[in-house]
Amino acid sequence: MKILHVYKDYYPVIGGIENHLRALAEGLARRGHEVTVLVCHPDARTEVGMLNGVRVIRAARARTVASTPLSAELPRLLARERPDVTHLQFPYPLGEVSHWWRGHGRTVISYQSDVVRQRMISAAYRPVMRWGLRRADALLATSPNYVVSSPELARLAHRCLVVPLGIAPERFAAPPRTRRARPTLLFVGRHRYYKGLPDLLRAMPEVDADLIVAGDGPMRPAWERLAGELALGEKVRFLGTVPDAELPALYRSADVFVLPASARSEAFGIVLLEAMAAGLPCVTTELGTGTSFVVQHNLTGLVVPARTPGALAEAAGRLLADEALRARMGEAGQARARREFEVETMIDRIEAVYEAVSIQPL
Repeated sequence: MKILHVYKDYYPVIGGIENHLRALAEGLARRGHEVTVLVCHPDARTEVGMLNGVRVIRAARARTVASTPLSAELPRLLARERPDVTHLQFPYPLGEVSHWWRGHGRTVISYQSDVVRQRMISAAYRPVMRWGLRRADALLATSPNYVVSSPELARLAHRCLVVPLGIAPERFAAPPRTRRARPTLLFVGRHRYYKGLPDLLRAMPEVDADLIVAGDGPMRPAWERLAGELALGEKVRFLGTVPDAELPALYRSADVFVLPASARSEAFGIVLLEAMAAGLPCVTTELGTGTSFVVQHNLTGLVVPARTPGALAEAAGRLLADEALRARMGEAGQARARREFEVETMIDRIEAVYEAVSIQPL
């Protein structure tokens, strides 16, 4: 089957959807499908190449507006493709409109997140977006929570198929567990506004532990300044970008993982899957999204109200004070990651969707 994936970025750009798209595209290629990924190039040039069995087209980028890369080349390049299935990672308005205007093949949409922050863009785009969502041959959501809580998915709930994101759990369980001198909390993620790290930093004066912050992004300077203003000193270490190969060992060196997400743009939380696969209990927040679907409260971790530093401090303190509880939740999370979020299971489900839509009558 010829499959075309369309999104704004692809590896080596690192992010939740980018990592998911890479795992899916490479997994499909290993199964013998002819897989192409069409994204924007970081620069003003177009490149086409092969990467791990996947044909990657990077369209010349003209500019970036409200975190959305724009490219006059992308619609033209998309129109030249003749896939059996075009799979859109939503939201990326340029990719979606380009496909609805000039694209080919059956349409599968993975609804990764509502348009949360770009309200002016959302208002102008909403009528076209709703038309396109209704027109899709298959509409995928990553958690039942998001179907219920999203204003857009709720109206199409009868058409939504839940396919959770997946990882390779064994990769994160493999490194030997190491012990640090002091109890350690871990945060991993792009430094964007919705990750909620300021809430965790404000909780740290009440937590008898160190905090390791891995990742990078536009909010890092502001967050480092906040850590200084809070006089956290050596309690907090910003590592910057950690190579993908080193992440499993980093997870295995911590005691508790914390994702203090503060906005619905955090629609799932793949880092929670990685932490669970590594055997860590997790603390995360209730947003009505996948965070409280991935982490089961009082079973694989603790879910607390968003934007509440005191609740984060209390949850982290409870886990740090009870080694048996940490072990029990860590084991339960590891079992859940293997049972529910294996990447090959995810690919099986999506491949079945492609096969189903390909035999539907035109």
